[in-house]
Amino acid sequence: MVKITKVCYLLFLVVTFSFSQENLLTSLTLPDHLTKNANAVLRYENLDVVINAVDNVTFTEKRIITVLNESGDYLVQASAGYSKHFKIKKIEAVVYNALGSEIKKFKKKDFIDHSAVDGFSIYTDSRVLFMGYTPTTYPYTVEFDLEIETSNSAGLPSWSPITNYYFAIEKSSYSLTDNANLGLRFKEKNINGFKIEKNTTTNTLNYTLSDMKALKPEDLSPSFENFTPHVLVAVDNFQYYGVLGTAKNWLEYGDWVNNALLKGRDAVTDETKQKILELTANISDPIEKAKKIFQFVQNNTRYISVQIGIGGMQPISALEVDQVKYGDCKGLTNYTKALLNIAGVESYYSIVQAGRDIVDFETDFASLAQGNHIILAIPKADNDLIWVDCTSQVHPFNFIGEFTDNRNVLMVKPNASEVVKTTMYPDSLNAQITNAEIKILNDGSMSSVLKRTTYGTQYDNRFTLERESDKDIKEYYKEHWDYVNSLDVEQYKFNNDKNRVVFEEDLKVSARNYAKITGDRLFMTINAFNKNTYVPKRYVSRKLPLEIQRGYLDEDSFVYQIPEGYKIEALPKNVTIKNKYGVYNVAVKFENSKIYYHRKLQINSGTYPKSEYDEYRDFRKQVAKNDNSKIVLKKSS
Repeated sequence: MVKITKVCYLLFLVVTFSFSQENLLTSLTLPDHLTKNANAVLRYENLDVVINAVDNVTFTEKRIITVLNESGDYLVQASAGYSKHFKIKKIEAVVYNALGSEIKKFKKKDFIDHSAVDGFSIYTDSRVLFMGYTPTTYPYTVEFDLEIETSNSAGLPSWSPITNYYFAIEKSSYSLTDNANLGLRFKEKNINGFKIEKNTTTNTLNYTLSDMKALKPEDLSPSFENFTPHVLVAVDNFQYYGVLGTAKNWLEYGDWVNNALLKGRDAVTDETKQKILELTANISDPIEKAKKIFQFVQNNTRYISVQIGIGGMQPISALEVDQVKYGDCKGLTNYTKALLNIAGVESYYSIVQAGRDIVDFETDFASLAQGNHIILAIPKADNDLIWVDCTSQVHPFNFIGEFTDNRNVLMVKPNASEVVKTTMYPDSLNAQITNAEIKILNDGSMSSVLKRTTYGTQYDNRFTLERESDKDIKEYYKEHWDYVNSLDVEQYKFNNDKNRVVFEEDLKVSARNYAKITGDRLFMTINAFNKNTYVPKRYVSRKLPLEIQRGYLDEDSFVYQIPEGYKIEALPKNVTIKNKYGVYNVAVKFENSKIYYHRKLQINSGTYPKSEYDEYRDFRKQVAKNDNSKIVLKKSS
């Protein structure tokens, strides 16, 4: 009787799960509150990681996702990368219509198989299987099953259930079991405030997130990674491509990277070695040597985009880069490091989480899951560091810009690896200085000669103009100054001073209808070339803190020559606004038939509670209002 009862109970569980799963395959069962603001809904996800041995790990994933509209297609992500060290044991997908009826089934043989980096022979081992499906109707649901087996226990998948805005989650689960007792470590981030159930032991982790409404982006909010839940995972002892390693902290991790991944990969051809020695023969300053070598790499190699996880974590050898003249961030950084070593210049391979959003390494938790890019640190005599991105063929030496600035990274040094912060560009040095002489004619037209100079992160946003076509350059200015009617860019000249990291634009422009004629009056905006009308969005109920990741400074000096026979009827008033968010100052005067306009806007970086968002928004509204102020000229009687 007991056996029959157990059999009935197990049968009940199977039937219940089957019925529950069928409910997830139709969009008709979607809760209304999960479809609000959502492009897709994750109905069910379970990622199960089992460490069987230091050289045997399995990942089993089941995911059911309902796509509500075209904008949600990319969230399906029915794909998997593989190589000789990552074997796909199972990959299947089934597509269902809104009623839960099967549309199409994909077995492993039906997935499209292609190289992860097409056309580059050094990465032929890295490939991707992906489901090639083009939806014809919405909503539709995809059920995806994946099982991977790997001999690498070094880079275990962390749990990040919320991956995108406009993406709701019905249920997402993660489990990890360390049967090999490798020293499981984990760190929770931003767990509180979400419907998360967890159960952890020495060797197991279990997390489930349920009933998560779709998030909408908010202006000036923290980086997505800094407010959504994550569980970082690592083991103290691991194997990577047949090499055993131990890393309980960043010092040990850095030693492992140096000894297991970089050591013995710095040889180049004798010809290149001789070139480097000749290139630096008459230079004594190591920083000047580094600059020459950095420029040599820029002129003789090209970058191909390959994520750290593809092709492995180990860079291709410097010799391979030397021969093929291309590489990813790992390969080009290692190559540059090797060339610097030939010239006797010390440098450090550094791992960073790159992107416009600033995301730090966790100083108290070492893991291989952190980081998506490699840059190079070069020490100076004063113990400061110069940072270079060896993948860029256009950036100046010692300028990394917004892609990797102001964040904690791992700097790999022999027996002394540490987490350090990259260059922070001060708000006041992220500057744009504009000077213009503007002549207004009595038909409302305008002609101007102006000079605009940018520094810091504003340089980063401007200097690539010099590489654009004539057509694109003129189109850029017309869009940039779209509030100037009938703008014509007559002449332009650029000076990109890479030594000073300064970009200068000299322009001659005109506009037929700059001023509006009404009777015997001319009306025109006083801020001709830097009108800032940006006002952050209004939120009835702001959810996130206010964060200004990078500040900047704009200074403008414009001199207007008014047409003969006109006098000033109205000028904007002088304005001074100063608060914790920045400074806005405008000074206007009329003298000798000329209007002198000086403007300063400084926005300060910082993080503030969400309760202050409206205050900052009011500040920007005042800036926008004053930037749109008008001059009124009247014909003299």
